[in-house]
Amino acid sequence: MRQQDVHDELRARLHEAAEAHEPDRARILARVERGMAARISPDHRATLPPVFGWVRVVSATAAVAGVLTVGGYAVASAVRDNTTPPQQTVAVSPTPTPSPDATSRAPVPSVKPAPSRAPETHEPSSSPSSKPSAPAPVVPSADGETDGPLWSDGSVDPHSNDFWAQSNVTLKTSEQLTSLTVQLKVAQTGGVGSAGVWRSLPEQDFTLTVGEQDGFLVYTWVLKEDRTVPKGEWVFAGQYDHQRGGRDAKDDSYTVKATADGTQRAVGGDFAAHTDGVGDS
Repeated sequence: MRQQDVHDELRARLHEAAEAHEPDRARILARVERGMAARISPDHRATLPPVFGWVRVVSATAAVAGVLTVGGYAVASAVRDNTTPPQQTVAVSPTPTPSPDATSRAPVPSVKPAPSRAPETHEPSSSPSSKPSAPAPVVPSADGETDGPLWSDGSVDPHSNDFWAQSNVTLKTSEQLTSLTVQLKVAQTGGVGSAGVWRSLPEQDFTLTVGEQDGFLVYTWVLKEDRTVPKGEWVFAGQYDHQRGGRDAKDDSYTVKATADGTQRAVGGDFAAHTDGVGDS
């Protein structure tokens, strides 16, 4: 008989024995009890609690039954493993798909940079209009950048560019103001249209109009009744688009009218840069 046939016959008999095996639990229990009785002396048997003794018997019986069960399972597994070749599965990670958000890109410069603000400023108006919203109110011009407690200055914001600009009117007051009107006039040099406004005082304290008057784009802020302006330095700014290229602000102007301590005050000027130190703090 060939060696392979001997192995096959042995595996078949082992398989039949594993399936037909039925442990005799009564005989196992009896042998455990005899073994336990032989190991315990007469003195110990008299003092050993019966419950504890039965716990040991049951534990030992369960251990023997577990060994027999595991042994039968091991025999059956050995027979099955020899007849069926093992199969293995290897997990393979999928190839990641590159995300467009992970691509490095150079930043795109903004055509209209954010306005420059003093620390106490508020956000610009949320929905600026490129068209005038109302006829511009008439505010008489004023000569002089100072009047009593008032000091003023007009300047083009340094963040302005070839397509967009912002004109700032700065007002300082050493007294509380009970009325205030600020008007900014931007000369129509070509393509000039409103792009937004902002002010460092609360927006809800003012009524704003944006209109056209005699070739100017005009922004006007009027303090509402029962509102006041405290002492300090405040900024009013108008933003606007214009034709491409550098824009000349020589014809732009501003006017400020206010009431301080019951007295009417007025200041005004243009947007030429100061070279003599006027207004320096």
